[in-house]
Amino acid sequence: MSAVFKTASPYAEDEMNLPVENVDVAIPFYESVMGFRVVARHDTPHKSAILTRDDIQIGLAENGGDPTQEGCFFEVDDAAAAFAELKSNGLNQEEANFRIDRYGAHSFKVFFVVAPDGLCYCLGERQG
Repeated sequence: MSAVFKTASPYAEDEMNLPVENVDVAIPFYESVMGFRVVARHDTPHKSAILTRDDIQIGLAENGGDPTQEGCFFEVDDAAAAFAELKSNGLNQEEANFRIDRYGAHSFKVFFVVAPDGLCYCLGERQG
């Protein structure tokens, strides 16, 4: 069962400009493990790629930023299904270590994934 990725919210400013050292090296993880597909590539103003899954898009860019300081929150319809899907796709993480986090007026069942490029993602399912 695949989870549905509903929204993407960047930790900093722009989910379409997430910093990676090498776009070409980063993309296979997003395609094979995270279930994204590349819909566009650009060479200017720097090498970048736009990836999509369900109703969301993110962008990876060789923009000189620090990937360890950036990432996104992905709202998903089912956090347990999302973790199971990523794990079955090859995510090298034994446990989800789910927890409940509160963002504004809403609570989410969340888990975290750190991509090989250093970007960190929080995946969360809205609770009651």
